[in-house]
Amino acid sequence: MKTKAVRLYGVNDLRLEEFELPQIKEDEILAKVVSDSICMSTYKAAHQGTAHKRVPNDVAENPTIVGHEFSGEIIEVGAKWKDAFKPGDKFSIQPALNYEKGPVGIYSAPGYSYKYIGGDATYIVIPAEVMEQGCLLPFKGEGFYPASLSEPLSCVIGAMHAHYHTTNGSYVHQMEIKDGGKMALLAGVGPMGLAMINYVLHREDRHPSLFVVTDIDQARLDRAATLYTKEFAASKGIDLRYVNTGAVEDPVACLREISGGTGFDDVVVMAPVPAVVVQGDEILGHDGCLDFFSGPGKTDFKAPFNFYNVHYNSTHIVGTSGGNTDDMKEALHLMGKGMDPAGLVTHIGGLGAVVETTLNLPNIPGGKKLIYTHVDMPLTAIADFAEKGKTNPVYAELDRLCKAHFGLWNVEAEKYLLANADKLA
Repeated sequence: MKTKAVRLYGVNDLRLEEFELPQIKEDEILAKVVSDSICMSTYKAAHQGTAHKRVPNDVAENPTIVGHEFSGEIIEVGAKWKDAFKPGDKFSIQPALNYEKGPVGIYSAPGYSYKYIGGDATYIVIPAEVMEQGCLLPFKGEGFYPASLSEPLSCVIGAMHAHYHTTNGSYVHQMEIKDGGKMALLAGVGPMGLAMINYVLHREDRHPSLFVVTDIDQARLDRAATLYTKEFAASKGIDLRYVNTGAVEDPVACLREISGGTGFDDVVVMAPVPAVVVQGDEILGHDGCLDFFSGPGKTDFKAPFNFYNVHYNSTHIVGTSGGNTDDMKEALHLMGKGMDPAGLVTHIGGLGAVVETTLNLPNIPGGKKLIYTHVDMPLTAIADFAEKGKTNPVYAELDRLCKAHFGLWNVEAEKYLLANADKLA
């Protein structure tokens, strides 16, 4: 079977190509990709090439398919897996395989390391190690985009689970954010910040009592406050506050005052900016845990940290990269219980938009860029559907469907797009 896919050949060298997939083996699965969400990690892989830990050294001769936040449906199942999967099953994939025998060892991941599996493709071959590692995850919910977004959501779930706290006189670390504690999310209204807000408000087992979200972009703060309201947070017992730290003279003093003078139990830094890391350090309370979430693009990234407080105030730091399979299962479970990740998505496009979008991702405003791989559509902001709808009725209907869902992407809009994509031209 032929596939169209965006493949990585080296630094800034992404190509949309059509090529033949090999016949699947008895321990492989043939699948159709429907949607893929473009991740900043793919931008980093494209700009770093073989310097990226997940990209093989021979990528120039054996290009890999990019995209790791994808969903689709199974087309054909090899004999080994016929009792576990069947054609027509919808799926999501956990890309962090932790598979030592992969193309780049333990760092091997679909969307970075493999020739025939990645999200920015029409059809793929799912290799045996994905199933063997339990990373092919069934999705029984409506639509496809929620399954695509389960991967980024799993990253924030994993980060929350990696937080830890201690008890005086004990050396046992108590994993997780502090239940009923005070939490701050710094630079927190980008795409992944929105995912974290969504998760904190919807998780079933524990919540902070105070949740402060900061940024220096008032428009993005206002959008976040509309999507994830103080009223909804209050119904969960959470005092949610949005703070523009660019509009106050002393952000640290402001945040510590909001905390009641104690500082915060849990602080998450969502931007690889030294000043934000320092700010996070300065607002930690006793036994406070700072989570450095957003991976820096440079290997020499450094920021000062107060080691007096490490010694005398028990402050500490943690960092995570991605989530594990259990985190993705939790994400899929929460979406099955009504948590909609659509607030992450601000742009929709087709496979032909992937190369330019990926290489320029930091310069494109908004949140997640959601790609439908069987659709011919330029990357288009949901906010621009109305204007495009003046000359194309498909965009007009997409605009109507999104406005009926508070301006958000939704399952109805997805179904309509997939059914009418040939009318976009």
